[in-house]
Amino acid sequence: MPDTLPEVKKVKILSDGIKFMALSTLAFSLANVCIKQIPHIPAMETVFFRCFFGTIFCFYGLKKASVDWRGTNHALLFARGLFGTAALYLFFLTLQNMPLASAMTIQYLSPIFTTFVAMFLLKEKTTLIQWFFYAVAFSGVFFIQKVDTRIPLFYLILGIFSAFCSAVAYNLVRKLRGQEHPLTVVLHFQLVGMIVGFLFAIFQWKMPTLSDLFYLFLIGVFSQLGQVFLTKALQREKAASVAIVNYTGLIYGLVFGWILFGESQSVEAIFGMLLVVAGVTASVLYGRRQRQLETVEATAG
Repeated sequence: MPDTLPEVKKVKILSDGIKFMALSTLAFSLANVCIKQIPHIPAMETVFFRCFFGTIFCFYGLKKASVDWRGTNHALLFARGLFGTAALYLFFLTLQNMPLASAMTIQYLSPIFTTFVAMFLLKEKTTLIQWFFYAVAFSGVFFIQKVDTRIPLFYLILGIFSAFCSAVAYNLVRKLRGQEHPLTVVLHFQLVGMIVGFLFAIFQWKMPTLSDLFYLFLIGVFSQLGQVFLTKALQREKAASVAIVNYTGLIYGLVFGWILFGESQSVEAIFGMLLVVAGVTASVLYGRRQRQLETVEATAG
């Protein structure tokens, strides 16, 4: 009889992918908190500083990876940067003009728009049941706006359009997959954002104080950390396994909004937020399930 027992393999309750996705969500949420700390700084000026610091981080990463920053698909890279910049600017406006959790919830519509845009850009199909899930998510957004008087209809529309621009940018990233280094794609988004942000900001420039610069720097740092952790999460596990963790951002939005900005939420508003999360989650999971089945059928045939 052996003197020692065989070593028992430890089972991880939380995988590395889930941990990194949780850190990514937290980092992006902290960046959003910093944006709300400087509502007096014009949104486009915030875009400029956010992308300025992001550009520095990207150039450092590209130099370390020995990758040419210029890329080859210039038109697609510029378009990705333009739509990404529009999405960022509009999102910052909603953060400055509505409760934190509400602005973040509206951004959760971007996966729905991603699927919709993919119908035209990537020729992907959408089923009837997915349209039902989309309707559930959108009903949640308008339910929130109806019960929460702090959300002007104008900024609600801007938030929805921001989610749409994010979806276009994401589909352009998908088209660039395998053609450009990921950091090259991110860099061109930062470059366009920095240039466009500066050109527009000079017309309403507000000189930041030392405190403002501190928050602007943190926005760049937390945003970059969010991108890094997100990349690490998707490199370690399938997107379907970790994407749902992204919706814990709603909890961060509710908690940070309540503690830091005194933004309490009614039961009805929280119900509307859950409708959005449920509709988007169901749509994403169903879409991925359908793609898995199509892959199995193609293999079997």
